[in-house]
Amino acid sequence: MLEDDLDRISRFRAVLALHHPAATLDVHRTAPEFIDAYSCLGRVPDLICLDHDLFTDSPDDPDPGDGRDVSAFLVTRKPIAPAVIHSTNAAAADSMLYSMRDAGWDVDRIAPLGEDWIESYWFPTACEMVAAHDGRH
Repeated sequence: MLEDDLDRISRFRAVLALHHPAATLDVHRTAPEFIDAYSCLGRVPDLICLDHDLFTDSPDDPDPGDGRDVSAFLVTRKPIAPAVIHSTNAAAADSMLYSMRDAGWDVDRIAPLGEDWIESYWFPTACEMVAAHDGRH
């Protein structure tokens, strides 16, 4: 997962722990960290989740990049898992979505709207995408 917001990360972890306690969630808070980790994958992920807008914790932190950096990297790789883009930046999220679809990725986009979007929208969408992908392989 590419996500920089600590509250969101906590909520993603909580919903997974509640429904799938054996699941692991690898979170990377910057595009370079995500790309480095992806380049060294030890196993195929069940789902890839991407935010677009990434922010630093302090002004001295290095540039975190953004979700388009990651999607530009992923389109140069063989699609191995479904992906879901969760970003309030609609134009950037659409750009990521279409470039990944054009490269053959199974990808969807959700808007993080409302107080419980992770629990009520992201989680069911993630489960459906994983189940659909498992059914094809």
